[in-house]
Amino acid sequence: MKKIIIDINCDVGEGIGNEADILPLISSCNIACGGHTGDAESMARTVALAKKHRVLVGAHPSYPDRGNFGRTTMVIEDDLLKKDIQRQISDLTTILNREQVPLNHIKAHGALYNDLAKNPALADLFLSVIEPYKPSAVLYVPPDSIIALKAKEQGFSIKFEAFADRNYNDDLSLVSRSLPSAVIREPKAVLDHLVAMVEKEKVITINGVERVLHADTYCLHGDTPNAFQILMYLSQELPKQQIYIKK
Repeated sequence: MKKIIIDINCDVGEGIGNEADILPLISSCNIACGGHTGDAESMARTVALAKKHRVLVGAHPSYPDRGNFGRTTMVIEDDLLKKDIQRQISDLTTILNREQVPLNHIKAHGALYNDLAKNPALADLFLSVIEPYKPSAVLYVPPDSIIALKAKEQGFSIKFEAFADRNYNDDLSLVSRSLPSAVIREPKAVLDHLVAMVEKEKVITINGVERVLHADTYCLHGDTPNAFQILMYLSQELPKQQIYIKK
């Protein structure tokens, strides 16, 4: 069996406090930078840990909506949204520059991530904001999404992302977090879900439909209560399938 190396990314710096446990087990991370949560202190602390464990660092900008943790679509003027996303990424890159850590990627958070997948005007706005980072940073995007298509057309480097701990609808959108079946929490179920995507480029949707899903990076949410236990299990079980997390 051929050895497969994969990128596992986690959303971190979100106030959970488990970064010291999970960062040694993953290959890239998305740091909250003040939109849905996070501040200068949490960013600096998380960057230092990522540097220590040689984990690639990405910015995780959001709608400026701490009250809903960035998980609700926000009606906001374009100019205000642009300025806030600029501020979020700039605040993180200031810390990265101080620590001499490169910005590897950018990945939108929550409702902004989902809205970018289907809203052309919003995708154009977002890409205009991150244009200065195009030469060096990769954009993590959902496969077959509006943001992926537009980013590719505009010359951005992109990586398609799939979710190891989220269930999918038949159209490959994520099952809403308002539903109890949205998040996969049982470690063996996460493993099976992930292995199918890695080995077969397929996912079984919430309705049992098999869909093709190509991904270059796989997300496990750091705010899942048992995220550390899931990652420990994956670290033990994936090598048995000749799948290894990149380090």
